[in-house]
Parts: sequence; structure tokens; C-alpha cells
Amino acid sequence: MRFLLELAAPGWVVGVLLLVAQPQHATAQTVAGKKAAPLPMQFGQPEAADFEAKSFVADSGAVAVVLCDYGTARFGSVAGELSIIHERTTRLKILKKAGYDYATVEVPLYHKDTNAEKLSGLRGFTYLRGAEGQVIKTKLDVSTCFEEKRTNNVKVLKFTLPNVQEGAIVEYAYTVTSTFFNNFQDWTFQHEIPTRWSEYRTSIPLIYNYKTLYRGYAPLAINEMNTGSAQLLLNDRVAEGAGVGAGMTVGMVGVGVNTDQHRWVMRDLPAFREEAYMTTANDYLPRMTFELVGIQMPNQAYRDLADSWVKKNTLLLSSEDFGQALEHTGFLSAALNPIVLQYPDPAARAAAVREWVLKSVKYDGTNRYSASGPLKHSYELHRGTSADVNLLLIAALRAAGLTTQPLLLSTRTHGQVSQEYPLLEQFNYVIALVELPDQKELLLDATEPLLPAGMLPTRCLSMLGHTVPATGEGRWVNLVPAQLHNRYQAVQLTLDTQGNLSGQVSEEQGGYAGFAAREKLLAQGEKKCVSELAGAHPSWEVASYAFGGQQAPAQPLSLRYEFKQPAATAGEARELYISPLQEFGERQNPFRHADRTFPVDIGMRQQEIIIVTLKLPAGYTAELPKSAVLALPDNGGRYVYAASSPTPNTVELVSRLTLDKPVYGAREYQALRELYRQMLAKQAEALIIKKTQG
Repeated sequence: MRFLLELAAPGWVVGVLLLVAQPQHATAQTVAGKKAAPLPMQFGQPEAADFEAKSFVADSGAVAVVLCDYGTARFGSVAGELSIIHERTTRLKILKKAGYDYATVEVPLYHKDTNAEKLSGLRGFTYLRGAEGQVIKTKLDVSTCFEEKRTNNVKVLKFTLPNVQEGAIVEYAYTVTSTFFNNFQDWTFQHEIPTRWSEYRTSIPLIYNYKTLYRGYAPLAINEMNTGSAQLLLNDRVAEGAGVGAGMTVGMVGVGVNTDQHRWVMRDLPAFREEAYMTTANDYLPRMTFELVGIQMPNQAYRDLADSWVKKNTLLLSSEDFGQALEHTGFLSAALNPIVLQYPDPAARAAAVREWVLKSVKYDGTNRYSASGPLKHSYELHRGTSADVNLLLIAALRAAGLTTQPLLLSTRTHGQVSQEYPLLEQFNYVIALVELPDQKELLLDATEPLLPAGMLPTRCLSMLGHTVPATGEGRWVNLVPAQLHNRYQAVQLTLDTQGNLSGQVSEEQGGYAGFAAREKLLAQGEKKCVSELAGAHPSWEVASYAFGGQQAPAQPLSLRYEFKQPAATAGEARELYISPLQEFGERQNPFRHADRTFPVDIGMRQQEIIIVTLKLPAGYTAELPKSAVLALPDNGGRYVYAASSPTPNTVELVSRLTLDKPVYGAREYQALRELYRQMLAKQAEALIIKKTQG
């Protein structure tokens, strides 16, 4: 008989938040050579100073504040079974009525087959300071908690702290035990309300090799690592293969293990705020993540659990809803044979196949990388997920004789992918990569009829994707598009002596600007779009308009319209002030905040050109503003403003903005913000038009 440490680890889980407290377990933890740091808070003992009415951190607008968020994660024995024990204690102060929602807490719990995470030790209190200074304490009634199904494998336990008022302090603590060793609890330090103190401590036996990664852009206040030890009391089982009784529990055995001890702290964190040009918040929030890459059991060889792309690709290609779905495509031949005969050129044939898929199956808005069922079923329904549509596209391209590989990616709202580990959970989308002659490649997606072939939807512009070849590891592919977000406006204006203004505008939106404009036009219709345009200029009277290129996604979408703007006062004016560029450029700086700690992710390069030609009334001249050229560092882009008078009674203003990077780092933010500030100032500069004759 020998001791067996069982390591049943049901499948990998991503994004499951495990919030925990203190269960009954047989585990002793010690730290070698150094006294353990004191606890950052004691449950049930709110600090008197926290009841004061003073504002917290540097955010007077905060509706609530996290006073302390403290978590631990360690291996322990629960009823003789090796488990990961997650503990969490959180204390908040409610500052305003709008912060009451933060007294409602959700605890996601993962389950699969017969294994499930278990919550225990839930407790909570609400504290109020009475008129005489005494603290009034209201206990959480655990019976009011309820469960809600979130997915097939995740249920959410919800509870709300009682008697919440402005100025109340609420705290809660609980424990979750888990045998999902591949899902060691991550920790997020920052939240949408300010956080005064956030701390996470882990204790991991050296038999487990976890790769620990810090993701985020704010520095850690404390980052400590020590060695320690733990004593576990585990079931003693008869070894497998030992004949009768194999696997039976025959008692308990104590096991001592050495551990790695980590402690991370962040403090005085501002509220995380949504800003312009972001992907998903998880790409920017400071957090610790853990990946199990190996196990070294006593007196046993090291087990390398780190996956490889070869393994993942093999798994995908053998899957019924991915690789095997691409094999059952006999129903495509009749439709594709005419396309093959009509288009001998590979690029043209690929575009024609994509067009056929676009007309055959409509995207239902759900993003996946694996099919929801047989591709023939989606084809017959004429509707499917992004995977149903694009796997059908891949199958059709192959049936048309084109060498095509699936390309996995993560949409912008799903999050950035890491190149360090081959984790399929990072991805939620698949497109087609077509190999063309002369080592050229074409990326195709068939979910958006408003896009031309070779142009990916905006949601897919997430920097990197990974191929799934028939053999080998595959490779990373750059998803930064060649197409720009391109907008051009040519404006012809005529001014009379009273200040009445009339104009003809020719606007073209190409690339991703054209795609966005077509989406809006399709959703709202022409009349509503023009009404919205006129509504942004209350003094305008839009006399006529005409759209062009609606049905030609490869061409710019055009809009031509005429407008009139009556003078503010009647009678001839000797001096007029007009800022025509301000009417056609951006209304405000998208970079409102003074600083930013994470990148500006635009997704594609941009260009916006406005050319205004103003005809002056006879006998009037204009004082021209100074021209300007503003450049971003590291060839990041530039803004050019020019004012000239081509003829005695004509003024021409040119405004040209080019942003030459899809992503700008946090260190480039100030320059980008200042560029926009100065651009808006130049566009707002008034032309001073004076009467010089009569």
C-alpha cells in the first residue's frame, strides 16, 4: 500500500471568478526565514476613521470605494481531498445612493460532470454610525442568497448586504474550495470604483509549477516572494493496479510539502474608467493570472503539462465541430462548380465564393470558433454563428480548389491573446486564410455584406491571429489592416454681405469609415441620417442630398448635400467672423482625461481631410490664420493646417489629420491628446472678413 496524491483536474476554465472565505480544512501554512506580513484588515472590526465624512482617495465623484480587498489562495486538504482553497474578504464604503449596487455581490462557481466548486463560510455585515457615535451592526441573512444559472458550467451565487445607506460600511467574506487545479484563481486589483488597498497572497506547493503573469500597466506597490511549507492531511488509498481494493480509502496520511509564497499589493487605485479607443477592460485592468505548466511529484518524473500548438491543432482538427465539420462538404459541389469555371484567377474566385456564402447564410451575431452543428444544417437554415458562416466559407474555398487554412482570433471585446501559451480559450472567432500565388495571402470573413473581400470586420481588428494547419504548429498572423479609416470632405461656401452662407458639400467615406457609415445608413435610413446631420447644425437648412455607392462596398460611400445658414442679423455687415472648419471637423477631443496608463487602441490607421473653399462677397477681404504643422513622435502621424487665398475674393482652408499607428502606447498619449487639442483650436479659429470698399 502506498500514498496516492490524486490530481483529477477537469477541463480548463477561463474567466471564472472564485471569491472565498475560511472552510474547515486540515492544513498548516508557514513561511521560512521571515515573519508573515500582518493582515491588511480584520473581519468584523471596521476602522473608526472610515466612518468620517471625508472624501476617499482623490475622487470626489466616487459613489463607493473599496477600502480593502484581501484574498488568499493555497492548497489544502478538505475532507481528506487535495483542494485549492480560495479566501476573500472585502470591505467597501457606500458614499452615495448611486453606489448601493456595490452592496450586491455575485460569486460564480464552476461545475463539470460530478465535480463542482463549493462555497462555505459566507458571512457579511453592514455598519452604520449612529447619532451618538455608536456603531450599528446588521448581519447578512445567508438564507436570502440565491443561485442563478450563467452558463452550462457556471452558476452564480448572489447576495445583497442589508440596511445599506449613504455612509454605510459593508464587508463580506467567504470561501470556495476547488479541485480544478488547472484553474488557479486569478486576481484583479482595480475596479470601477476607487480601491484603497488590494492584496493577494498565494501559497503553492513546489510539486506544482504555475507560470505567474502580471497583466496591466500600473506598478505593484509590493511584490514579495518567500519559501514556506504546508502540512496536508489526505486520504490514503490503495494504489491502482494493486488488485482487490485498488483505489479504496484505507485511512489518512499526513504529508509535508514545501511551498512558494507570494504577496502582491496595489494601493490608492483610481476608479477604472472607460475611455476612447479601448478593447475590453480585461486587457487593461491590473491582475495576476496563473497557468499550470507542470507537476513534479515526489520520486516521480516531471510531468510537462504545457500544451503545444501541435496538440491544440490536432485536437481542433479531430473535433466534430471544427476540423471534422470541414470534411462533410459534398453538398457544396453543385453551387461551386460554376464559380470555379467562371473565375480562373484565385483572388477573384475567392471573392466570388465569399459572395456566395454571404448570400447563403446570414450571421446571427454570435461569435464562436467552433460550429454549432453540421455545416449543412446552417446552410439549409440560411443562418448561423460566426463559426458556422466562416467554417462554411473555409470548406467552400477548399471545395473551389483554393488552399485555405482556418485562422483563430479573439474579437476586440473578447480580449487580447497571449503568444506565450497555446490556450484555445483565448479565442472566440475563426476566419479563412487563403494562400494566393507569389506568397500572397487573403484574409476572408463572410459575416458582413457591407465589407469587400479582404477586409475584416472592425470587431476582428485585434492585432494577432493563429493558423490551424493540417500538420505542424501553425503561426501567428498580423491582423492590422491595410485599409484606413478614411474620410474626405470638399466644401464650397458662398458668403454674402449680410453674412448669409450657402454651401455644397461632397463627402466620401472609404475603408472602415465607409463601413461604419454604411452600417448606420442601413440601420437608420437616408432621411434619418440626414436629419441627424442637420440636427448637429441647428442653424442649417439642408436643401437637398444624395447618397452614392451604397451597394458597392469596395468603393467609398458618398454623400452630396446643399445647405443654407441664415445670418444672425439683418443688414449689410462691415465685419464678419466665420469658422467654417469647425462645422465639419470633430466637435470635441476624444482624449478628455489628463493622463492614461494604458494604450490607445484605434485598430487601424486613420486619415481625415477637409478642404473648404469660401467665396467672399465683392469688396471684402479676409485675414488668414497662420498655417501649422503638428507631428507626433516616432512617425506616429501629423496634422496639417493651411490657409491661403488663391484669388482675391477666395479663401481656401485645408485640414488634414493622419494617424499612422493602429495602437499608441501610454507614453504617446500626451502627444496624441495635445495634437487633438491644437487641431480643434486651429479648426475653431475665426476668419475675420472686412469690407474694404464702399
